[in-house]
Amino acid sequence: MTFLNHKYQELTPYTPGEQVDEQVYIKLNTNENPYPPAPSVQQAVSEAAQKLNRYSDIAVETVAKPLAHYLGVKQEQLFLGNGSDEVLSYLFQGFTEKGIAFPDVTYGFYQVYSNLYQVETQIVPLKKDFSLELSEYDELKGTVIFANPNAPTGIYLAQEEICEFLTHHPDRLVVVDEAYTDFGSQSMVSLIDQYKNLFVVGTFSKSRQLAGARLGFGVGNTELIADLNRLRFSLNPYNVNSLSQAAGGAVLQEQAYVDQKIQETIRVREWSKKELARLGFEQTDSQGNFLFAKHPKVAGEKLFTSLRENNILVRWFDQPRIKEYLRITVGTQEQMERLINVLTTIIEEVTV
Repeated sequence: MTFLNHKYQELTPYTPGEQVDEQVYIKLNTNENPYPPAPSVQQAVSEAAQKLNRYSDIAVETVAKPLAHYLGVKQEQLFLGNGSDEVLSYLFQGFTEKGIAFPDVTYGFYQVYSNLYQVETQIVPLKKDFSLELSEYDELKGTVIFANPNAPTGIYLAQEEICEFLTHHPDRLVVVDEAYTDFGSQSMVSLIDQYKNLFVVGTFSKSRQLAGARLGFGVGNTELIADLNRLRFSLNPYNVNSLSQAAGGAVLQEQAYVDQKIQETIRVREWSKKELARLGFEQTDSQGNFLFAKHPKVAGEKLFTSLRENNILVRWFDQPRIKEYLRITVGTQEQMERLINVLTTIIEEVTV
């Protein structure tokens, strides 16, 4: 016997990356930042913990004011959420009345939210090289959403192509999920005033080292933000807790530290690409903090399980188009050197 509403009984939830003891495993499976936040951020959280007897600020002023300044937007063009996943959830719940379209290989939560909110969904296959062609969305209806750079492929769609689509479809909301944009691609945020049908989603989880804080944001026209807040105040006005607000406000004062770690991640990413190519891997030109690669002589599942046996976790998706690929988070230089050494041994053993 179940008490769950029948319309949810077939719901397939999102499968997050495995969390493990990092003293045992090298964790390259969830696209987290391998570097801890700056000491001042940790201190700010510690101080905020002394006031947990009070509710958090519903305006999230500690984050909203400096974030708006950094992004070059008005505070009323910002929406703060409990991770970018919550921002996405509100979008699927409230802005998909005419349906939604997204790629077949992309962030798994898009399909989960479509099912949860029972949205009419149109899945558009990526090209053979995993590139996104927006012209294939021209004849569809409703909202369009895509990650840019895409996950798990890491491929980036140029700004001018997005602008062309926005111009041709002013009556359709276009959501650009920019979780990974800080690692080498161009953000659409500066174009918010130019395109009223553009909404950009961002996160503090990746480049700002705050995955555990659960802090995300959206940027759009003031009317859209007001509607999002109508939904938020109807469900959970205190959605961003005090510790996350403290962490977010503090990390925005540490941009030099954040930028330094971004550049280090990019450097290690490009080094890792070359090393994987040397081992014979085929890979996309990822612009995220992860790699997407397959080996022509070793199955993806085999590589995944062999790496795990060597205490290295990566992500493997048992999906037809990408089952031979691994998504590998870019870790520290030391971690990636260990990965390359283990992969070298695995490949030698299998192909000898």
